[in-house]
Amino acid sequence: MPMMSWQHLLNANRLGSRKPHDESSRSPFHKDYDRIVFSGGFRRLNRKTQVHPLAQHDAVHTRLTHSLEVSCVGRSLGMLAAEKIIEQLPHWVSPADVGAIIQAACLAHDIGNPPFGHAGEYAIRDWFLLPQQAQLMALLPPAQFADLCQFEGNAQGFRILTQLEYHPNEGGMRLTYATLGAYLKYPWLSQPIAGGVASHKRAKFGCYHTEKILLQQVAEQLGLIQQADFKWCRHPLAYLLEAADDICYTLIDLEDGLALGMLRYDEVEPLFLQLLDDLPPPPELKQDVPDLQKIAALRGKAIEKLVSAIATAFEQQQEALLTGTLQGGLLQHCHTNLANGIDLAKNLARERIFNHPQKAQLELSAYASLHTLLSAFSEMTLGSYKQLPLTFKQQRLQQLLGIHTLNGRDNLYLGLMQMLDFIASLSDHHALSLAQSLQGIQP
Repeated sequence: MPMMSWQHLLNANRLGSRKPHDESSRSPFHKDYDRIVFSGGFRRLNRKTQVHPLAQHDAVHTRLTHSLEVSCVGRSLGMLAAEKIIEQLPHWVSPADVGAIIQAACLAHDIGNPPFGHAGEYAIRDWFLLPQQAQLMALLPPAQFADLCQFEGNAQGFRILTQLEYHPNEGGMRLTYATLGAYLKYPWLSQPIAGGVASHKRAKFGCYHTEKILLQQVAEQLGLIQQADFKWCRHPLAYLLEAADDICYTLIDLEDGLALGMLRYDEVEPLFLQLLDDLPPPPELKQDVPDLQKIAALRGKAIEKLVSAIATAFEQQQEALLTGTLQGGLLQHCHTNLANGIDLAKNLARERIFNHPQKAQLELSAYASLHTLLSAFSEMTLGSYKQLPLTFKQQRLQQLLGIHTLNGRDNLYLGLMQMLDFIASLSDHHALSLAQSLQGIQP
């Protein structure tokens, strides 16, 4: 059975760069983190939805604050896991380096998400399947159609990291192969969808056909095991990124639900206590302090316990990780108390937060806004493809695009992908304001 090696998996060379990595006080992986922090794509996460679109509550998480928290947990996971397998690592890589790889990948893990969170993804997917788009979609081959009607934040993120930021079409951010490998939770292309599959139940993937050669290059440089045509097994460090994300969004969703009055403290506390397992509860629970302060203390203890358990599972599952045969995520290989506790927390969030009438109403507004934008900008892209002159309205839209271009004259698919690059980059408020303008409503 083929086995991957840490020597290749921790490749510090950069996509799109011919220079070998230089020696300095910062490792190549710390430089990856800095490049992501200073990128426009990361900065725009500041006003993008984590769970609650257009939330007015200052304490509720955005994609930016969520990404920062995931990166902190990921760094701890990476360092602790690396310490447990230190003898397997190349001599030039320290646990701090592995922590920096996970930290950078976690920082970027949501960089491709559109406005309004997952509701935005579903809105984009559904728009391309509307009956009135049938003629437009008939102009595309099945593989390109699959990309558009299955818009995926993970694949959009890979496009941003490798194509759009800093060095367009020449490596993008030029991150190290190790960081890109840790980022890729789904190192494979989209597949044509089966009829009748709802937009929120479509299979995830990590790369559009526009970047498939880059995906192949990353996989080959890292020595990932190929499982099918343009499909590779995950990088072992991607499992740590996934675990850090799971920990943060599961616990933070409950914390936000409590802050917004969607949940009661007595519903949330038992779930956190289950996750503490054999750790003593924090002293705040016996003090007369606000509920949110108690939950914050419980969250800190729960993260401590989960990080330790997942790092141990990472060590124990080395053979399965390096042969690409691990089933499920690392949480599923921890003590059942922890895995069950996370599942219970996710179920509570699903039942009481994701289906809350207040959230549903905001998501309907988000849905309509994105459909308005897609209709306007796709009309302009199709007009370019047919070489029609721009209308007055389209000239004004072109001015709004600024440095973005929608040139479908030679390739309709690339023009539509450029349209999605622009729309996906918008913040929640910018998308809503622009949609209102197109509907004749003064924002």
